[in-house]
Amino acid sequence: MKHVIHDWDDERAKSILANCRRVIQPDGALLLVEWTLPEGNLPSSGKLSDVVMLVMTGGKERTAEEYRQLLARVGFRLNQVISPSSDLSIIEALPA
Repeated sequence: MKHVIHDWDDERAKSILANCRRVIQPDGALLLVEWTLPEGNLPSSGKLSDVVMLVMTGGKERTAEEYRQLLARVGFRLNQVISPSSDLSIIEALPA
């Protein structure tokens, strides 16, 4: 899914991810393409998107650790985060 989870607050994102977990086979994978914010107060163009998401949709951008925690709550484990650009990442989650 590309730019889907960032549109939603944690509870609604959790619902979407839980539905994905229900249909993914034990040997399957979920790929998310999202902004990943850096930890701490480092500059990031994703921070502007974070403000836009908050104001427009109630959603938010997340750090890789926030994705790890969100995914764990619905039965996934974060396997890897690939960052081909400075802020946009491919987040691979596997069934836990």
